Amino acid sequence: MNNFDVVIVGGGMVGQAFALSMSQKTNATIAIIEPNNPNPKLNKDFHTRVSAITPTSELFLKSIGVWDLVKRKHAFTQTKVWDQNSHGNLDFNATDDDLTHLGHIVENDVIQSAMFIALDDAKVTFISAKLDDIEKTEKGYQLKLDDDQSLSCDLLIGADGARSRIRDLAHIEFSETNYQQKAIVCNIRSDQSFEDTTWQRFLSDSIIALLPLSDHEASIVWSAENHLADELVALSTQDFADRLSAGVEYRFGQFEVLNEVQAFPLIERSAKDYVKEGVALIGDAAHNIHPLAGQGVNLGFADVEELSNQLRDSTKSLGDYGVLRTYARARRLDNELMAKTMTGLNWIYKENNEPLRWLRGFGMNLVNENPTLKSFFQAHATGKL
Repeated sequence: MNNFDVVIVGGGMVGQAFALSMSQKTNATIAIIEPNNPNPKLNKDFHTRVSAITPTSELFLKSIGVWDLVKRKHAFTQTKVWDQNSHGNLDFNATDDDLTHLGHIVENDVIQSAMFIALDDAKVTFISAKLDDIEKTEKGYQLKLDDDQSLSCDLLIGADGARSRIRDLAHIEFSETNYQQKAIVCNIRSDQSFEDTTWQRFLSDSIIALLPLSDHEASIVWSAENHLADELVALSTQDFADRLSAGVEYRFGQFEVLNEVQAFPLIERSAKDYVKEGVALIGDAAHNIHPLAGQGVNLGFADVEELSNQLRDSTKSLGDYGVLRTYARARRLDNELMAKTMTGLNWIYKENNEPLRWLRGFGMNLVNENPTLKSFFQAHATGKL
């Protein structure tokens, strides 16, 4: 049986980030269990799954030696939001708070590849297998893998996403909100520049987000009720491009769809406990939210930084429940606040009765015209709060 101090189940962005952070802050022996390729092949074309990396996450990625290895990243300096059904709009600008940028749009695969390169010099063992079962032991956990391997560890980390196997096997309950929506994703090319700006348009039946990957290319996230999402995905490529172009009032001219239009269900989940003795959940395994603000991975990186700092500063065993509880308490409020905010915004923009439309527009303009309020919301969005 192979023995490790820490075993991480899940070798995506958050799992690899935790391995990097722990390998730099401690002398722990670390293994990552990941059945898929932890170093995705990068093509010259942009991938459809992207994240809006905040300046706070950028600083974290710099601290673990990853940021300079991220070869494709597009900085945005503004965020513009406008509403089809009211007179409201919001315009955030980096210069309002003396910032050089509000964030970067980066492909998830590009971040993961950079993590893998950084891990080459770290004392981390990758194990290509699936997890079958776990068993609590006096010291930590024993794991059984589908290739008949057995591992033991002092601390077991669940970084295995929204449908976490670790969460299930550790008997950690979770709440679930099914939005009855799907997020439609694809990449597009525009006639006119995206102006280093992320754009969001709230329609009466859906929400469109445009996340620029270059001056004339962007990743889109179109959140829609299931029936509308199914209708949109079934359209021809040209008809989908026409609907999307019209949805943002042809502000960027006519769009061209560059790859397959895909959709996935939107379900918010929150673990009732992030930790038990000897086990901790991070990233989407602990909490996954509506993609409205593109904040999911930023919350995961904040989990990584908090937990690795707690473990570094502790003189107790790695799986000590008190230490893990300190991490959970530090992160739960921020994660739940973001989740509830996204749920609330989704509800507000779904409802289209006249009084609420007026109130929605009034609220957007109030924030837009009040520098203090605007700065507060911008600080939260960039991870400064």
